[in-house]
Amino acid sequence: MATLTYVYSDSTAVLGPLAQQAEPHSYDLCVQHADRLTAPRGWEVVRLLPVFEPAGPSKDDLLALADAVREAGRPPEPVAAAVAVDDALASAPRRGHLRVLRGIPEQD
Repeated sequence: MATLTYVYSDSTAVLGPLAQQAEPHSYDLCVQHADRLTAPRGWEVVRLLPVFEPAGPSKDDLLALADAVREAGRPPEPVAAAVAVDDALASAPRRGHLRVLRGIPEQD
């Protein structure tokens, strides 16, 4: 991963290590895009590191994944009393966030 910053006054694009803090006019790039970066005609690209290595998962990435799994496993919020619930769905057995639906008999 790398961070791209433009220095408009010098017509320069600076590509360096991944920034630790967000800056308003900088952009984080993956390894593939950092390696293939070109600047507009008349601009110079300054590479602070010649080779960019992929970053492994961070603690924040793992926490976000754990939160997403926890959220998916929560039972749904109760349906408002004004909404009619189909009898077949209401009586279907439930496990976690999955449910079994019974077939509806065809009418002749």
